Amino acid sequence: MVPFLSYPALAQCRRLFLRNYAVMINIGVHEFEKKGEQRVVFNVDLFIPVAESTPQHDQLEEVVDYDFIRETIAQRMAKGHIHLQETLCDDIATAMLMHPKVHAVRVSTEKPDVYPDCDAVGVEVFRIKES
Repeated sequence: MVPFLSYPALAQCRRLFLRNYAVMINIGVHEFEKKGEQRVVFNVDLFIPVAESTPQHDQLEEVVDYDFIRETIAQRMAKGHIHLQETLCDDIATAMLMHPKVHAVRVSTEKPDVYPDCDAVGVEVFRIKES
């Protein structure tokens, strides 16, 4: 995992996260993978400046809603089959960074059912929005 606190730009950020979100998705380059869905597990961290995520009136619209993370993943999945986890992570990270309050993002995907002798194979990407 990336040592986030080593990034001075994230020192004044709140971390919003989604852990172990498992979905069935059409992913893979092999012919057998193109014929059905596979289980993919997502982990996402969003970094939002505290100044932009501290509610004054205890209202949902004052913060980034967790549903934004799930909806962003669902929108990417709705586009159809994807070959690579790298592309999937990049697409989701790019979409999350488009949110005006999101300053940085970490997205990881894991395919837990690929090999019987390990927990998962996966990819992770970390990006900070250009100032």
